[in-house]
Amino acid sequence: MKNDRRRFLKNSGALGISLMIGSGEALYGRSNPDESVVFNEAILNEKIQRNRDIALRILKPSKKDLEHGLELHKNSVVFDTYGFMPRSAYDGDLIASAIEGGASELELKDLKEDQSMTRFVHDQHEKEEFENAWKASGVTAVFQNAGEESNTVKVLLKRLARFTYVTDMIPNLVGKAIHPDQVVEAKKEGRHMLYFSGNGVPMPLDMVSVEEELRYIKVFYELGIRMMHLTYNRRNLIGDGCGEKTDAGLSDFGRTVVKEMNRLGVVVDISHSGWETSLEAAKLSQKPMVASHSTATAVKEHIRSKPDKVIKAIADTGGYVGICCIPRFLGGIGNIKDMMRHIDYIAQKFGAEYVGIGTDVAYTSSNSGQENQKIPGYRTSRTRWEALWPDDSFEETSEMRDSMAWTNWPLFTVGLVQMGYSDEDIQKIIGGNALRVLKGNSIS
Repeated sequence: MKNDRRRFLKNSGALGISLMIGSGEALYGRSNPDESVVFNEAILNEKIQRNRDIALRILKPSKKDLEHGLELHKNSVVFDTYGFMPRSAYDGDLIASAIEGGASELELKDLKEDQSMTRFVHDQHEKEEFENAWKASGVTAVFQNAGEESNTVKVLLKRLARFTYVTDMIPNLVGKAIHPDQVVEAKKEGRHMLYFSGNGVPMPLDMVSVEEELRYIKVFYELGIRMMHLTYNRRNLIGDGCGEKTDAGLSDFGRTVVKEMNRLGVVVDISHSGWETSLEAAKLSQKPMVASHSTATAVKEHIRSKPDKVIKAIADTGGYVGICCIPRFLGGIGNIKDMMRHIDYIAQKFGAEYVGIGTDVAYTSSNSGQENQKIPGYRTSRTRWEALWPDDSFEETSEMRDSMAWTNWPLFTVGLVQMGYSDEDIQKIIGGNALRVLKGNSIS
């Protein structure tokens, strides 16, 4: 029995997951050190392994489905339709020194962001964990949040600069993509790619003319941004965000923004837009547009979900809805199975061509806990402008979050195998649809 088990693990590349096969049932426990197996050369640390165990206990895949799903995932282009590359731990001593030196709240925020987004470039230990998390996930490319939630040019530049720096410094590990063919090539070469997304449409906000307010869309396109949020929860000059009760739709200016994004080849993203704003944008767009990280209202209603009429309008453009991994948006228990329910709903009702997975979660270095303990407490700010969320009684647990950990991406593919989807449809959902939408927006 043990020899059979080791042979299965070796042949399936089963991510260091311990399986005991008996009476046709799969029982899940922790791997013994001598039986750990790597997937894509990844070494599963305790954090990644624990998250795998949680997801497996929930999914309970058969040996056949697990083996097939892992192999399919390994051989496919996997494209997270909205998310984050792995994050580094802060240098706790550096942050503590800045606090003691009287750094402002904005300085500390920028320092923390820079540390989490770029520290692995120069810190060898963090770089090893960064690279290992990519390997464990099996993800080829991420539509990377490379712009803070804002329409202000100087705010949007900060994150874009950090991710540009990363892709400039370690291109053999993670590069910047501006065309979908680069993602396909990276898969062949064993590299990873970032497609840059902005969490707002950049505007000078001078209010001189419509044309002057539009001109920075092209500037940010030239800097590599290939997707932009129309709104982020609140109302802006473009339209109403998903947190506004009025849901008034696109403004006249917002219509010009959609047309300009179409002209330049920037994907229109309405993930944080109100339903009417989303619907009007979809009806107006002449190119495939998306809700890159959202959910289906029919499964669980939330301000961040999309009703059927919006999903159909997005599908009519040739776009997709990327299902996110945020427990409170999912309904049910709020775990990996509930996330799969949203994918299944859209695929069954509208077609597998119109759904993806936009996790909206990140892997954070396992060193974060010990580094965070070095940072003294300091005054926190008021609720930020964009955080327009309804009060609810939902209590999120670590098990919910951990079942959908970013490094559990291979098990998302296993879950689709369990639900009976064909290899062709699975490959659309986990990456193909994102490539197709990008090709549909490309102007070159």
